[in-house]
Order: sequence, then C-alpha cells, then structure tokens
Amino acid sequence: MSSAQLTSNFYNSSCPNVLSIIKTAVNSAIATESRMGASLLRLHFHDCFGCDASVLLDDTSSFTGEKTANPNSGSIRGFDVIDTIKTQVESSCAGIVSCADILAVAARDSVVKLGGPSWTVLLGRRDSTTASLSTANSDIPAPTLNLSSLISSFSNKGFNSREMVALSGSHTIGQARCTTFRDRLYNETDINATFATSLKSNCPQSGSDNNISPLDTTSPTTFDNVYYKNLRIQKGLLHSDQQLSSGGSTDSIVNTYSSNSATFFTDFANAMVKMGNLSPLTGTNGQIRKNCRKTN
Repeated sequence: MSSAQLTSNFYNSSCPNVLSIIKTAVNSAIATESRMGASLLRLHFHDCFGCDASVLLDDTSSFTGEKTANPNSGSIRGFDVIDTIKTQVESSCAGIVSCADILAVAARDSVVKLGGPSWTVLLGRRDSTTASLSTANSDIPAPTLNLSSLISSFSNKGFNSREMVALSGSHTIGQARCTTFRDRLYNETDINATFATSLKSNCPQSGSDNNISPLDTTSPTTFDNVYYKNLRIQKGLLHSDQQLSSGGSTDSIVNTYSSNSATFFTDFANAMVKMGNLSPLTGTNGQIRKNCRKTN
C-alpha cells in the first residue's frame, strides 16, 4: 500500500489529544534522562526500514521478535517510555492509535526537544502482527560498514547518498557501546589521536563491552550539526560515521552540513518524513495493538 494513505490529520476526530499526550510524555522522559531522546529516535529508525512497530514485540515461547537482532540486542532501549505513552493514549481513546504512529511521533518530538528541526509526521500506520529477526539483522546498517556498503544499504530502501548522510546526522545525539567502536580505536588510522586516547580508558582492548561513549563528544544531548564538524577532524566514533568523510563521494555533503546547520535540518526533516513512509501497513492490514509488546 502506498504512503498516500497516511495523512497529517488522521486522528483529528478519533483521538484529538494524541499529539499533546505524546509530546508531554516524551518531554518528561527526556527531562528525566537526556539520553532518552536519542533512544526514542533510534527505536523509530530500527523499526523502519517498515515502520510497523515490529521492533516492539517481545519474544515468546512460540515467537522470535527483533529485540535480539545484532543491531538491537543490548542496545535499543526506551520501550518503557513507549509503554507509558501507549497506556496514556489508550485511556484517552482506546483502540485507535497504533504503536507505529506513537514511535514516529515520539522520534520527532525527541529531536525537537533536543534542539533539532520539526516536521509533520504523517499518520495512519497500523501495527504488524509479526516481526523478522533475519530482516532486522540484514537491513539495519552496521557500524562496521564502509561507504559503498552504506550507500547500497540506504539505496535499497530508496534513499540517495545525500539522504543517507542527513539521516546519519542522528548520531549528533546518543551513545554507542565500546563493542561497536573498539576496532576503530585500536586498528584504524583515520582517527584523531587525542580523541582516540581519550576513549581508550573507557573502552579497553578487551572487556567493558557495554561501556558507552557519546557519538558526538562535543554536544551529546543537543541535536545540532557538530557531528559533521567532528567528522571533518577525524573524530567520528564509529567506522561507519568516519566513512562519510574519508576522501569519498560524500565528503562534500558532510562539508555542507558542517558549515550550514539549516541545510542539515531541512534535509534531515525531509528524510525522516520519507523514512516514516516506507511501506507502512494501512487500511485493514495489520492491527492496532492494545499492548505494544504483543499482538492482540
């Protein structure tokens, strides 16, 4: 089904308070823990590449969801915040608002709360009744990818290189686990030496896999364009980050965003709308889950 069936006013009559409920809950969660904004944005990312709330489904004795996929296991978080929002939305208008739409709006509200751009979230997604561990493993771009693989991974979902670089800018907020950048710290040469040294105490050559470091060390809880400034001086935390500014075809885009935050904000917002519209379930497909963690 096409995304044309998603509309900005989908809940105007059926659940008029939904946007304010989500915004209030997201702002509260971020006030409690500033990192949560990045976590909610990442939940939406890892759900998309579909945007059908499949990422929220818990494993059961007869069902394996996506939470244990390599890109997700031990690292995606914020499920409790989504549960809280869902409970509040259900008490306001039961059985109306999908978990997939909650994720999409929460991601936008998180970016705004941390100083980033806003965009109109088109609504009307429905929730999946299944999930795919294998698809989550194969489709979510890994932090070890080189530039050509990143371009291919996003191209497979209909994004061009500029949109890929813009979406990567979500790494201006949030944290990454030592296990995702250890190889870069100890084995790569295109990394600022002082930056690398500063990270090694928190991420030794063995052990401490789950110790975290900010993806943007300068302003880790502000949605800005500093991520790109860092890439230009070889302070990208992940291999996949630094690949965007490594003498290849995307260097000029990184340079543009590093010098013009308004251009980055516009491109990021447009790319987020596009990502949120990737093959959603609409109409009579899927369901409106009562509990985001399990099918009805």
